[in-house]
Amino acid sequence: MEKKNDFQMVHRARNGDEKACEDLVKKYYPDIYQYCFLHIYDRYDAEDLTQEVFVSFFGSLCRYREYGKVKNYLYTIAGNTVKNYYKKKKALPTEEMPEKVRENMEDIGIRMDIEQAVKKLPEEIGEVAILYFFQEFKQKEIGELLHIKLSLVKYRIGRAKELLSKDLEEMK
Repeated sequence: MEKKNDFQMVHRARNGDEKACEDLVKKYYPDIYQYCFLHIYDRYDAEDLTQEVFVSFFGSLCRYREYGKVKNYLYTIAGNTVKNYYKKKKALPTEEMPEKVRENMEDIGIRMDIEQAVKKLPEEIGEVAILYFFQEFKQKEIGELLHIKLSLVKYRIGRAKELLSKDLEEMK
């Protein structure tokens, strides 16, 4: 159903339907923004990059073919936009960049696979996984935030690792 709805919105957007363009942005903006933010850790730059992604998407709409999901296409554009962002910032010595940012620059493709795998996790395990792996909360902080015991946090992180390993292995 989602793919069919996206197909219809893309078709309408190609024909100049501004409402369809707006609907596509509303539907995917939060995910693309989060993706950009998790790579550059700056709210304002992430907003700018997210806007660039959508400008690029709508600019290439006439060439876009519905071989895959719109969301995947947007993530591809976002990945390239983030890479270009860092190429422009190359004048900055990499020693000044946080280690996490440098690691993320190198692992964009892997990170996308991980993000997709995390979305498949059961909700309570996925929530802990996002906080632990992406937001880098400490286990104790996760317990406090979610009002659960530390032992349950540890169990859910272990279960997330197990399920993610299995899912990522299947992707290979």
